Amino acid sequence: MSDISADLPPRGDKLTASGKKRRDFLYVATGTLGAVAAAGSIWPLVDTMNPAADVRALAKIEVDLSSIPRGARITVQWAQKPIFIDHRTERQIANSIADDNNPDLIDPALDSERVQRAEWLVQIGICTHLGCIPGGQEPGDLRGDWDGWYCACHGSVYDGAGRVRKGPAPRNLDLPPYQFLSDTLLQIGTA
Repeated sequence: MSDISADLPPRGDKLTASGKKRRDFLYVATGTLGAVAAAGSIWPLVDTMNPAADVRALAKIEVDLSSIPRGARITVQWAQKPIFIDHRTERQIANSIADDNNPDLIDPALDSERVQRAEWLVQIGICTHLGCIPGGQEPGDLRGDWDGWYCACHGSVYDGAGRVRKGPAPRNLDLPPYQFLSDTLLQIGTA
């Protein structure tokens, strides 16, 4: 009688080549499925970090400038920020250009660097010191010595080009991304 155990490979013997391939395939398949499952479970968390639909809708706005007379200022909302639009007079433009090389500017910038068209100044109406909203948009508001904007909270004063001239604000009023779609249509923001 022959011994049946003689026909079986001894315990601890190495797997055959086909057994190794099957084991490697199972490892790769299990790892791949685990990675897909992890990515699928993380995606909802990542997706919650995207802006809400109402915020995306405000990513760009269009403003009709045709009804704004020279010397008037309006405020519109873009991306939950006030945007100051100033239809500047010839005197305001001349005063801003005259101050271009003033050595007392806290954050030096040419007027031409702050506007795309000399008669229209478009800027974010938030003080660069602590985020207050400066006065100067309404008739009768304090505008400071340079006929610009005045932040009463801490005394920052901005000139007619939105450049900081006095006070604790470290830089000029920020400029939003904008473009003129026509002579009377302004788009603020990007798509």
